[in-house]
Amino acid sequence: MSDYADIIAKEHPIRVIIIDDHALFRSGLMELLERRGIKVMAALGSGHEGIQAAKDFTYDLILLDIRMPQMNGRETLKRLRQSDVTVPIVMLTTSQEDEDVIDALRNGAQGYLLKDMEPDELVAALYDILQGETIVAKDLAGALARAVKKGEQPAKPASPFSELTPRESEILEHLAAGQSNKIIARELGIADGTVKLHVKAILRKLGVRSRVEAAVIAVEQGHAKKSKNNYTT
Repeated sequence: MSDYADIIAKEHPIRVIIIDDHALFRSGLMELLERRGIKVMAALGSGHEGIQAAKDFTYDLILLDIRMPQMNGRETLKRLRQSDVTVPIVMLTTSQEDEDVIDALRNGAQGYLLKDMEPDELVAALYDILQGETIVAKDLAGALARAVKKGEQPAKPASPFSELTPRESEILEHLAAGQSNKIIARELGIADGTVKLHVKAILRKLGVRSRVEAAVIAVEQGHAKKSKNNYTT
């Protein structure tokens, strides 16, 4: 532990809550922290218990595991933030999955640390987090880089089907089944002219010139009724 952290620990010991489903790890972590002047207010084995403890105790920081049964750490983190817990929450876990890292940080974690880090490095990181820093384990820097790179990629264009109205989508299904305007009108109980107007709108929105092209796209994208192979106008 740094000299600065050692001085702060003696004058203002950190009060923490531990949420981790492994009893042996909780016990070992409690001993490790308390030997270094950090007071463990509660050590719980589930997300539900941790959320309740967050209401019952006064503390400065929460240490939270990711991989827990019933309610995992990511969900526990979200619920803690939803219940107006504002103190730093630090993920302390074995998971090095990019999704876990990014999701935790997006949902309000101030730190993402690994369980195999050196004890003194862990304690120093906790004090840095209490000073307002966000700390991510060095081994996980790549996850942040990949997230930034992914965020810079252009978004995929929206599906043209998203622009169709419910009635247009319904008529497209009938087109894909090879039905004529008259049959579509009869089945839907609307006028032939109304069907023609909808078909024109469908072609425009899908960027195609014929009802056959529209039908092919619908079949390829799973927007088709059972085909009757009877393409007529």
